[in-house]
Amino acid sequence: MDLTFLGTGSAYPSPHRGASALVLRTEGECWLFDCGEGTQTQLMKSQLRASRITKVFISHLHGDHLFGLPGLLCTVSLQTNPSPTQTLPCVDIYGPTGLRKYLRVTLGLTGSQLIFPYAGRSVSLDVSTDCYLLFQDKRFVVKAFRLFHRVPSFGFCVQEHDRPGRLNTELLKELGLNPGPLYGRLKAGEPVTLENGRVLLSSEVMEEAIPGRKICILGDCSAIVGDGPLKACNGADILVHEATLADEQQEKAVEHGHSTPNMAAAVALACAAQKLVLYHFSQRYKPCALQKEGDDDDILLLKRQAEDALQGSGVDVTLAEDFLTLAIPLKR
Repeated sequence: MDLTFLGTGSAYPSPHRGASALVLRTEGECWLFDCGEGTQTQLMKSQLRASRITKVFISHLHGDHLFGLPGLLCTVSLQTNPSPTQTLPCVDIYGPTGLRKYLRVTLGLTGSQLIFPYAGRSVSLDVSTDCYLLFQDKRFVVKAFRLFHRVPSFGFCVQEHDRPGRLNTELLKELGLNPGPLYGRLKAGEPVTLENGRVLLSSEVMEEAIPGRKICILGDCSAIVGDGPLKACNGADILVHEATLADEQQEKAVEHGHSTPNMAAAVALACAAQKLVLYHFSQRYKPCALQKEGDDDDILLLKRQAEDALQGSGVDVTLAEDFLTLAIPLKR
């Protein structure tokens, strides 16, 4: 599992920062979070394949998070050459009310036809958790939650289910059980009977379960709505949070529905995140590699401000740059 940032700038794509877009890659699938203008070009420059995108999550309907989606879908469609008998997988798209209409109108007015299906459905708020359950399968539970911004905006929590621990094969061999079908039954949690009549429980020979990983990605915001999202994000391996402006400009940031490093750090502390990744920077902040001595707007200042706010907490702070990939290893 890894996370790749395709665009880390706010408002519009520039020569040094693309508009908001990032991809969570897991076991062959790519999930796209936001799709600002120029995202398909960024994808072409990366090691990712647009054809692997199976889910799209749009945090809110501002153009710097959305304008790239119709074009990306059309390009993927043009580059897809299925056989006559092949059934193309559906792309699931999640986002605020109005996203479906935007896609239908945009694709319809331009006469664009996709050869693969895309789908979305209405999801109700679970008032007991302050979250929306987007989907759940054998590997993941994905929830959305509300954020304060100028338009309805959402964050996403991707929670991986715990994985079964490994079999203690050395102990099994000592008990006279050789590799075979019975290993599979024990792995599945079933008891087996040994030749001496002893009933061996799965829990006796299974190592501890491997905790699932948790990735939380927040759209534009000046705050989170309610306490439920903090509980959902508690213990996140990675918290991706915007930091559009430096702390000195907090009043301006909040006025426009945005955050500063100190505000992002407060969220990381509140949900006990292990790593805070800052992104969605004002285009005034150039990437580290393009910084020149004497530049007024130093991107490293944002990192220092978050680190100062998190001093002694153990939370690691990372500045996202376009094409940065962060591995998310298993918690063995």
